[in-house]
Amino acid sequence: MNPKRSHSSDSPPRMALVVHPDMGVVSGLQSALSNCGFTAIVTRDLPTALLAITQHYFEIALVSAHLHETGDGWPLAGVLHLVFPRAFVGVLAAHEPDILTLQSAINYGVREVYQQSSPAQEVVASIMAQVEPGNRGSQNSSVQ
Repeated sequence: MNPKRSHSSDSPPRMALVVHPDMGVVSGLQSALSNCGFTAIVTRDLPTALLAITQHYFEIALVSAHLHETGDGWPLAGVLHLVFPRAFVGVLAAHEPDILTLQSAINYGVREVYQQSSPAQEVVASIMAQVEPGNRGSQNSSVQ
């Protein structure tokens, strides 16, 4: 994992959005992203996430596949991909991704699908490997 980046007072902070109903998951991801120099905006529901999208520019977005109902995080991930086309958009799934999950990831422009049970540090390390300069590889979805 890379140490925090130093920012001059005139450069905007690097922003990440975490959308998940579980405060434990949110807290772990927020801490891991902060350690990598990102300011994490955390939300637990769709309306608050949409409000955050209108107020910030995000380089990273992590969304739970299940916010209020099963699968309702996928359309939010798709909106994030459309609004921030260069952002890393990932989805946290509660179970081992199956064919339908991977198809949803492709359809909604999600770059990675992570198991919710994965440690936050591992998820963020995987993201950093892809978003740091020089590491912008393919935009294909995969499973962690």
